[in-house]
Amino acid sequence: MRTAVVVGAGIGGLAVAGALARTGWQVTLLERGDRVRAERTALILWPNGVRALRALDLGAGLDAIATPLPDTGIRRPDGHWLVQPRPAPPGRAPVVVHREDLHDTLVAGLGDRVEIRTGVLVRSVRAEGGDRPAVGDGRTTFEADLVVAADGIDSAVRRRLAPESAVVSSGCAAWRAVIPWYRAPRLRPDQPIGGEALGAGYRFVAASLGDRGSSGGSTRGGIYWVATAAGASRPESAETQLTLLRRWYANWPAPIGDLLAATEPDDLVQQEVRELRPLPREYGFPTGTGGFVLLGDSAHAMPHHLGQGACLALEDAATLQSLVREAIPGPALRAAVESYSRLRRPRTATVVRQTRRMSAVLQARGRLALRARDAALGQITPRLLGSAASAAAQWQPPA
Repeated sequence: MRTAVVVGAGIGGLAVAGALARTGWQVTLLERGDRVRAERTALILWPNGVRALRALDLGAGLDAIATPLPDTGIRRPDGHWLVQPRPAPPGRAPVVVHREDLHDTLVAGLGDRVEIRTGVLVRSVRAEGGDRPAVGDGRTTFEADLVVAADGIDSAVRRRLAPESAVVSSGCAAWRAVIPWYRAPRLRPDQPIGGEALGAGYRFVAASLGDRGSSGGSTRGGIYWVATAAGASRPESAETQLTLLRRWYANWPAPIGDLLAATEPDDLVQQEVRELRPLPREYGFPTGTGGFVLLGDSAHAMPHHLGQGACLALEDAATLQSLVREAIPGPALRAAVESYSRLRRPRTATVVRQTRRMSAVLQARGRLALRARDAALGQITPRLLGSAASAAAQWQPPA
């Protein structure tokens, strides 16, 4: 029986645990929290993330929870167009899903070959010589043919295997919320719910989760928004943070003011935006009967500006599933671990590079820099967004 340990029960960890189990692996899923839970916000999935979920045999579940995201263009804070709306080519339109719905879909796909262990904080990593790879929490050692580190940006496994990568601030903070339909503002028929506005160090994106009334009394339908601001995360209470957001975006295009007015402090989720610099040199570490692989934010944590974090994690899971589907522990599995690194490292490095370019555009500081940035936004941003769309569209699941 081939065995795997997956560290971390986020989107990437759940996806890869289910993927391995469905191809005959016995999987132990380790979660540091007291239970496996999802953040109460939403997520935009680009075409590569959608293709990855379908490659993982989760397409039917995705179709039941996803809402297509129309292109409503990008405006400046004064309301003028930066990028005019234009329909996406077939197969390139993103979708938006509630994280709790996606979480339920991933959990439903685990099957009976996955054992979930909660309250496990990995503190040690065994990756020496011919021993089977293993991790431990100080009380129990979990060994397997394959260990997948999906434990996020603060991954203990990555710190042991790739100490050259450091966690650094991305220079901005983000706030997310889902306004349930029963509290969502009613907008004019000619006013789209979703859209994006981009200013000097500030950004606001909104999207509709289904149609009003489609989720009945459920809080999972509604309007999702994410706001980004240059600077550190805020230590104040959620009430004070919401007041600051309303002040910062007070004169931005409708319906931003209406959405912030309808948001309650309990809706608000603040995120400190951090990234890995440099990226690990390798994502696969052969040892013993198989080895370790890094997946998701443990491998390539980046700012959220291009919305590729979760999509790349799902790509990782689909790629790993394909490579180890028939691999037998020993030389074949170690070779699959090396192949995973060769396939994933260049791909993620390209997307991270594009994300960092967007970060530089969004976070210009100083009066002269802001004037130059504003003058160039009309040319720079469409090119960056076009490159990002191409990167998102071009990935295909391994054969």
